[in-house]
Amino acid sequence: MRFERMLPHQIRHAIAENMPVALALGVMEYHGEHMAVGMDLLAVTEILTRLEAEMDLVILPPFAYGAASYAVAGPEGTGSMDIDASKISALAEDMFFALLRIGFRNIHGIIHHQSENFTAGMPTDLAFKFAARRALFRYLQETRGEGWWGDNAMADYYAEHATGSDPFNWIKIHPLMGPEVTAHYPFDHAGAGETALMMALAPDVVEAARMAQNTAWYTSSASEATPELGEKGVSLIMAEMRKRLS
Repeated sequence: MRFERMLPHQIRHAIAENMPVALALGVMEYHGEHMAVGMDLLAVTEILTRLEAEMDLVILPPFAYGAASYAVAGPEGTGSMDIDASKISALAEDMFFALLRIGFRNIHGIIHHQSENFTAGMPTDLAFKFAARRALFRYLQETRGEGWWGDNAMADYYAEHATGSDPFNWIKIHPLMGPEVTAHYPFDHAGAGETALMMALAPDVVEAARMAQNTAWYTSSASEATPELGEKGVSLIMAEMRKRLS
């Protein structure tokens, strides 16, 4: 279900069923001459569309304006947009806080951009991770009062943490391609891996004829991309996302 199209009774039902609530996180960034600048976002939104067809899922409107950085290319004529991560975090905190007030307790942000170093983090995912923690602490203190964690009512906190049911698991941020995927599928930037994903998920945003215009090292393998390789990646990602959102 698309959140913006839901009626209040549907929202209440989703809360009662603890349905996963998914937020696609992305950036606008140069991906060679042959592929759309929104590749990182589209990879997530298209996977969510496929998941929506097979499981109960609330899909939030995507967040497209992340901190792309200009490490790949400057913005002039390329489409890359770099937004200050501190400003993103402030907005994200209020958004997460609002979702908690609505009643959602199974919120998942999903990102593909720069997620090869996900444990250490990069500006966009770190902005959302920090925002999620701040929103949770803010919500819990406002609703339960100061000293909420030290209260005897929280005596089973560590047991709940082990099962994944404690409040700090109400919001999670995931890479679209975790280690289970990247062990079997190429992780790159505008190379064979990403190009193949788009051939499978959104073929209209890939123009193979323009690959010859690429001169950057990171696009050198793009010509090896095929829809079949992309579908392999999609299958791996879907399997991982089912586990994360179940």
